[in-house]
Amino acid sequence: MKTKFILFLFISSIIFTSCESPNSADESSSTTESVVSDPLPSWNEGISKQSILDFVAATTTEGNPDFVAPADRIATFDNDGCLWSEQPFYFQLQFSLDRIKAMSPDHPEWSKDPLLAAAIAGDVEKVFSFGEHGLLKLVMVTHSGMTEDEFNTEVLDWINSARHPKTNLLYKEMVYQPMLEVLDYLRANGFKTFIVSGGGIDFMRPWSQEVYGIPSEQVIGSSIKSKFEMVDGKGTIIKLPELDFIDDKDGKPVGIHQYIGKRPIAAFGNSDGDLQMLQYSAGTEGKSLQVYVHHTDADREWAYDRGSPIGGFDKGWDYATENGWTIVDMKNDWKKIYPKE
Repeated sequence: MKTKFILFLFISSIIFTSCESPNSADESSSTTESVVSDPLPSWNEGISKQSILDFVAATTTEGNPDFVAPADRIATFDNDGCLWSEQPFYFQLQFSLDRIKAMSPDHPEWSKDPLLAAAIAGDVEKVFSFGEHGLLKLVMVTHSGMTEDEFNTEVLDWINSARHPKTNLLYKEMVYQPMLEVLDYLRANGFKTFIVSGGGIDFMRPWSQEVYGIPSEQVIGSSIKSKFEMVDGKGTIIKLPELDFIDDKDGKPVGIHQYIGKRPIAAFGNSDGDLQMLQYSAGTEGKSLQVYVHHTDADREWAYDRGSPIGGFDKGWDYATENGWTIVDMKNDWKKIYPKE
């Protein structure tokens, strides 16, 4: 189902703190030196951390046989389960359920539709029982006919107010601090970072710069079709109730080819839906890095892999171990999970 729930997610288109003591110059100096000496302070020492450090050193040091020119330093990251949490189900699904609840007072007829009635009641299990067709219908009902500005406003209102039922954190606060450090570290060394996700491209773009430091033009995701219209004298993009592109599994390399035009030399994921993206990265002629985030921390986050309906990690696990890719053990490799811990 880790088509990243893609058919749904895609269709739905388908933070942190630096502490500085104003009264202590020595403390400030110490903090700066610490950051310089360790670009990944939220990572425990070990194979996973060292593989990232070694890769960056090798590909950015002139004279090194593995040196890569800055223009070719491309790194791609899955979003759900790789940059932020994805349990108990993808956050974009929660966004869509919240939207249909908000819209329901204007649509009393929805109460007679079993799928829409379940969505309004928040019965996620029943919503899932309708399969991909039902999820497609749910997204089309709640998202078609909107302008891009209207949708962006809805997304930003939600991402800045909605809280996760388990952590009570804003969803945008449930990003992984260790991965934020990787993003910063790569960019500091001349890498261009991209999100390549099964989630909706229009859902991620409004907040990707604020949360990840990744501009909207460097976000690749699943999409529904759109059209251009003049509305009140202004050129506007209108979202249509038709599928356009599913950016999951073998769709990810295709999306990278279409949007970036270069093979990434580093790729990060967490599930079987990311396998083809990592395989594509591994096909580069020079040195490359493939990293899987393995969810092993049931206390601070969640623990799941093979057989999980969300973020299933089965074929990817086997391929990664057979080919010597880096598998991050969340429980043992990360000192902290979220920025606000």
